[in-house]
Amino acid sequence: MAATIVEWFIHAMDGLPAELIVFVVSMIPIVELRGGIICSSLLQLPVMRGVGFCLLGNMIPVPLILLFITPVFAWLKTTRLFRPMVEKLETRSLGKSEQVRKYEFWGLVLFVGIPLPGTGAWTGSLIAALLGIRFRKALPAVYAGLLIATAIMCVISYLIPSLIAGVM
Repeated sequence: MAATIVEWFIHAMDGLPAELIVFVVSMIPIVELRGGIICSSLLQLPVMRGVGFCLLGNMIPVPLILLFITPVFAWLKTTRLFRPMVEKLETRSLGKSEQVRKYEFWGLVLFVGIPLPGTGAWTGSLIAALLGIRFRKALPAVYAGLLIATAIMCVISYLIPSLIAGVM
C-alpha cells in the first residue's frame, strides 16, 4: 500500500526536486518516514541524502503534535461536525497504546521504531499527548524510534534491492 501511495505522489509532484518530494511524502500521516524512504529509493537519491530529507520531514510535525493536539482536539470536540472524527481518532490511537502506557519511554520508542501499519511518529506523538506523557520524555522517544525505523527501512529499501541486483 505504501509503495502505491508513494508512486502516486512521485507522479503528482513530477518536475519538483526529488529531495522536496521525499521531504513532503515523509510529512504525510500514515505514509511518513517509511514512505519517504521508499520514495527516496525509487527516485534513486543517495542513501544519506534521502534519509536526511526523510528524517527532517517526519521530525517537524512531532513537536507540534505533542504540544498542540490536545487543545486542538478539545476545541474540535466542541463542534458537531468534528466531534465524531476526533473521538474516533482518539479511540483508535488509544487502542494501540498498551505498550506505550505500560513502558512509556521505551514503549514509545518501540511503537514508533517498528515500521508496521498504524505505527509511526504521528500516531506515537498522538498517543503520547493523549496519555499525558511529558514533552521532555516523549520528544526524544519519538525521535529515537524514528532512527530505528530509518535503519530498518534503509535495509528494506536500499540494501536488500542492491544485494538482489548484485546477485542477478
